[in-house]
Amino acid sequence: MLKVLVLSGDYWHPAEIIELGMEPLEKKLAITYIRDAKDALTLEFIRNFQVIVCCKGNHINEANSNEWFEENVTEVMPKDFSDWVDKGGGLLFIHAGNTYKKGEGFSELSGNYFVGHPPRCEVSVKPLEHPITEGIREFTIRDEQYQIEVTESDVDIFLKTYSKQGGEQIGGYSKYIGAGRVCVLTPGHIWDVWRKEEFLALVYNAIEWCAGMR
Repeated sequence: MLKVLVLSGDYWHPAEIIELGMEPLEKKLAITYIRDAKDALTLEFIRNFQVIVCCKGNHINEANSNEWFEENVTEVMPKDFSDWVDKGGGLLFIHAGNTYKKGEGFSELSGNYFVGHPPRCEVSVKPLEHPITEGIREFTIRDEQYQIEVTESDVDIFLKTYSKQGGEQIGGYSKYIGAGRVCVLTPGHIWDVWRKEEFLALVYNAIEWCAGMR
């Protein structure tokens, strides 16, 4: 099975939401969950995986809002993740993985920085043509509709989100880095979103795409 590392848990985003949400995918994927990425990850360890899924912002964990990335302290820095992708790895950023400010943490690697979101509201999710959206129809969720600023022009947008409060926003895109692949999905704040069949199918398809299987 495809070996997937899932990083989750920050001050605003409990790890259990992601772990419960991805539980159905454990039948098809060999998933390892890490909550304290600052102290748990090493370069040798991440090389065991074909895809890494980042569902956390720049906090150590849920109980500690100090920064995850700290020069000369954190073992695996954003540049190391970038090198790993460049050599053929696949990296998927979901929801909280897109909360980095301009110039911070994963903002350069993901190709976006976080602007904000309206209060939780009804959000329409519209897929565009892409291997990741194959078989996915438009659906509606109640979620935080992220507003992100995409900083690169060579991305392939495959998902748009719409709400009365937030208007039209980019909900997902993909890009290539060297021999590797990066994908972004902005929905996914609450468990009820992860329970949506269409959303979970998007996550699975995105993981396969990051692994070069689509």
